Amino acid sequence: MRIIIIGAGQVGYHIASRLISEDKDVVIVDRDRRVLETVAESLDLETVHGSGSSPRVLEQAGIRSADTLLAVTDSDEVNLIACTFSNILAPDLNKVARIRNPEYTEYEDILAKNLLNIDIVVNPEEEVIRSIERLMDTPGAADVNEFPDIGLKLVGIWIREDSPFAGLNLADLKKKLELPDFIVASIIRQEKLIIPSGSDVLNTGDLVYFVCTRESLGRFLHAFNLGRGSQHNVLIVGGGNIGYKLAQRLESKKGTQVKLMDRDSARCQFLAENLDRTIVLQGDGTDQKLLTEENVGSMDVVVSLTEDEEKNILSSLLAKSMGAKTTVTRINKLAYMGLMHNIGLELIVSPRLSAANSILRHVRKGTVISSVSIKEEAEAMEVRAGEHSLLLHRPLKDIDLPRGVLILCLVRDSKVIIPGGNSVIQPQDRVILISSSKDISKVEKALTGE
Repeated sequence: MRIIIIGAGQVGYHIASRLISEDKDVVIVDRDRRVLETVAESLDLETVHGSGSSPRVLEQAGIRSADTLLAVTDSDEVNLIACTFSNILAPDLNKVARIRNPEYTEYEDILAKNLLNIDIVVNPEEEVIRSIERLMDTPGAADVNEFPDIGLKLVGIWIREDSPFAGLNLADLKKKLELPDFIVASIIRQEKLIIPSGSDVLNTGDLVYFVCTRESLGRFLHAFNLGRGSQHNVLIVGGGNIGYKLAQRLESKKGTQVKLMDRDSARCQFLAENLDRTIVLQGDGTDQKLLTEENVGSMDVVVSLTEDEEKNILSSLLAKSMGAKTTVTRINKLAYMGLMHNIGLELIVSPRLSAANSILRHVRKGTVISSVSIKEEAEAMEVRAGEHSLLLHRPLKDIDLPRGVLILCLVRDSKVIIPGGNSVIQPQDRVILISSSKDISKVEKALTGE
């Protein structure tokens, strides 16, 4: 599978490294020769120097023989032009574009279906807002994703020192919880992925991912002493596009009181004129005196969303030290992600990582309906069992899956089935499975019958 990536920034680099780990043939295009040299030193891929908006450069990258184009530069215009010429040079190519400007995303359907024939338009800001909303709707969870068509949730929970489940193996955990419709999908321990078995033990500091139904989520969180408390008083630090759109969404929620803080007086004027129920404050989210005056300690949620991630980190730490119940912190540098839990910041959002994860969903082979990235290590996939899939017609215990792959559950006729070793996948079943990144190519081969 040959994939051309336009843009060697953090999003492009992250996607390229993931795809290379899956044995994909990757070409990356960028105008900055030094950036390409840095990428080539650490990744085994082909590089092409030039603008992705140039048809000649696209030809040089092998656009006519490629399977997928991922246009992920920081320029919406370059991404759109790259898709325009790709549509001319290779009409059957699968095209994914990263688009942020609201003036373009308002016409997403036209771009996707009528004008440029783009298969998917990814808006990283919208992805971040959805992530924040999911976290706010699920108090206590560290990460929340959903397979919406089938009503399943993938929820990450930290195992803290006071957890009644620390030290239990997974077999005993299931007995103690007495909830039939959940399964442990993975454990992240010291940034390393564990695809679990019944004998694995939950340790303090583990980030554990569970799959459960939407209906059982409340009972599940209650068992972990989570999901309680109001989320009505919200302070947003940073009135850029993400902060502004988040305030708009929260205004529509009954009983939610929103304050939005920004340093720029002109931006505050715009926000005050365009938001209905939000209190707009001019100031710095790292100003302890101002935070005290605004009674930040009474806030249910403080969301730090400025472009300056160091200020976001400091703002969240200050708010937390002053008594705010929950903080959500925007991080841009992906290298910072693994450090946040160690300094006490558990809820992190990243436009770049959100964009990369959204794009990765759309480059999978086989009958993959949707997928969710778990940190850097794995993906939980929703797949449809096609006629040629190697997963069919045999008990699960007899299917030779890699150790990094686990079938979590089946959905048949809208019924969720937690499978056992003797379960058999039938054609058209929806299968939820988890795979380590290095085993995804093997999963794709099994799905396509190769």
